[in-house]
Amino acid sequence: MNYLKVPLWLLPSPVAVAKALWRTRALLWTNTLTTVWETTTGFILSVALALVAGLAMVLSPLLKRLFYPLLIISQTVPLIAVAPLLILWLGYGLLPKIVTVILVCFFPVTISLIEGLEVSDPDLLNLLKSMGATRWQILYTVRWPNALPSLFAGLKIAATYSVMGAVIGEWLGASSGLGVYLTLSSHSFLTAQVFAAIFAITVLSLVYFVLIAGIRHLALPWLNTKDN
Repeated sequence: MNYLKVPLWLLPSPVAVAKALWRTRALLWTNTLTTVWETTTGFILSVALALVAGLAMVLSPLLKRLFYPLLIISQTVPLIAVAPLLILWLGYGLLPKIVTVILVCFFPVTISLIEGLEVSDPDLLNLLKSMGATRWQILYTVRWPNALPSLFAGLKIAATYSVMGAVIGEWLGASSGLGVYLTLSSHSFLTAQVFAAIFAITVLSLVYFVLIAGIRHLALPWLNTKDN
């Protein structure tokens, strides 16, 4: 940094960031656990809701015509504009942060599931229908297995977004969490701690991504040989 003549308070060195990580490790760990709880809870709930919504819209064309456009329109509203309302309506506890994570993760999982369920071979579907297969039998034997690769792609995207959703909720009102740690460090001009928080958020996002990738590897072993 000295070569660039950038003040350390503006852009700290990697050594300074490492020292900040070690110096505040206890506080950072406590805040990380809060964010992990919010992120994990919100992510699991968002996946459950997305599975129900995606299956319902695929099985019912009427529901898809009614709600699919609303799903798309919902993504035009900035999350940063909705989050303050959640704080106002739900208070400063964990609930608004969990809801924020759900809002962030619901869309990519739902869309990927719908797209995956609808790409099945039409000839195969017609064959099964001609043999008297019910919609649920077709869903279980053909559509669901075909949708899994697309679903896991959406889960990977949602996993990385989930931490961001929790942090945004913490920015706007919370007593603990990486978003709170980041905000307090920024207001105190503790730039090294700001970068330490960013590092922790990045690592946490990567951990969620790797976990989903690992689950995919175990759940879809036939794709592993295809990838290789």
